[in-house]
Amino acid sequence: MTDVPANSRGKPAKPEKKLGLVGELVEIVKTVVYALLIALVLRVILFQPYTIPSASDEPNLYRGDYIIVTKWSYGWSKNSIPFSPPLFKGRLLENSFFSGPPQRGDIIVFKLPSSGHIDYIKRLVGLPGDRIQLKGGQLFINDKAVAEKPLGLGTGDLPGGVQPVKLQQETTPEGRNYKIQISTGAENAGDTGVYVVPPHCYFMMGDNRDNSMDSRFDPGLSPDDPKLGGCGWDNALDEKVGDQSGGGVGFVPEENLVGRARMILLSWNTGVDDQHPCCASIFKPWTWFLDARPSRFFKVLH
Repeated sequence: MTDVPANSRGKPAKPEKKLGLVGELVEIVKTVVYALLIALVLRVILFQPYTIPSASDEPNLYRGDYIIVTKWSYGWSKNSIPFSPPLFKGRLLENSFFSGPPQRGDIIVFKLPSSGHIDYIKRLVGLPGDRIQLKGGQLFINDKAVAEKPLGLGTGDLPGGVQPVKLQQETTPEGRNYKIQISTGAENAGDTGVYVVPPHCYFMMGDNRDNSMDSRFDPGLSPDDPKLGGCGWDNALDEKVGDQSGGGVGFVPEENLVGRARMILLSWNTGVDDQHPCCASIFKPWTWFLDARPSRFFKVLH
């Protein structure tokens, strides 16, 4: 006995319904919308990529590094969402099994307090209540010198251009260590007053200590400005480091934290700064290979 398809015993099968031009356009739009929604969810909840634009975090992050930031590390705030819409205050799920409070030594992306929209990346060195000071270029936390270990000489990007630098390893009171670099000559803000970190605020510094606008410098806002989130500034601190015309970071409110930098995914040589670009360019495909820095690919950040 020969098997006969069921639809051949009765009525002939109906031809497949073909989509018209409008129907095909609708399907394309739906696919694009779904893809964008998925990308948005991933960017808000899980990961976000960033490109390092400056030399302020050498010798650990270089201009042209393409890094991955985890958004869940400290919970979520309005600044975890693109354009920082004022949907809620504070942080959600900041202490759960997959998130927790920031730790000294973390490399953190945050919103610049004076703007509320510009992304900055620095290393966290001061927690709420800490007393932070630099003496002769050495970091003091709660009146105790942070352990340093000389690592020799290198070259780094300083305000006067590429120059010799001293490489050092700092070790936090918790035992975490990381590299920093400082000028072999005159130091920038290597001697400061004592910064007392307010509650719910953090003190950030770049690892390139003599070429970083960070929490050592005045944010340029009045102490009661709502952008500071209660992290007011003592103008007396400017006497030691000089007036930076409001170009500093100041203390960073906890609400401004975006996420923790975890890995350098890719890296290209893009020049010293925006005024002297060179090498890799998105408009020159051959430079994607010629000016890549494969030794920095997939490098875990500490």
